[in-house]
Amino acid sequence: MIAAVAGCAEAPRQLEVTGGYVRLSAVPRNPAAAYFTIQNGPSATRLITVTSEAVIRSEMHESRTNAGGMSSMKPLQDVPVSANGTLEFKPGGRHVMLFNVNPGVKPGYRMLFSFTFANGQRLQRRLPVIGAGDPAPGTE
Repeated sequence: MIAAVAGCAEAPRQLEVTGGYVRLSAVPRNPAAAYFTIQNGPSATRLITVTSEAVIRSEMHESRTNAGGMSSMKPLQDVPVSANGTLEFKPGGRHVMLFNVNPGVKPGYRMLFSFTFANGQRLQRRLPVIGAGDPAPGTE
């Protein structure tokens, strides 16, 4: 009887990257931006890089608006991911700036990304690419 109950136990949550997309810039030579969600497992870690072979350089950034309504953006060296936590990279907050995107990348393409964490894990995910004025996936 105990084995049957143990078999029904929920599996521990694992580190994973979910959802997400890349928004191309309206100006071809300006950076694009990547957004996604990280769901973490039982041990805290840090996201240390997000890279893609379809870009020359990628940087994690955070946008903020101060009390006076002025917006600013600062680069992030790494981002803590709490144990069993959820970390969102979304418009108006954390995001990944993508510099010099390969000109062959167009809306409808799925860009391959590598997400590297301080605990040694590396996850690869393909994120859909949308145009500058297109609605984010799942919001239409």
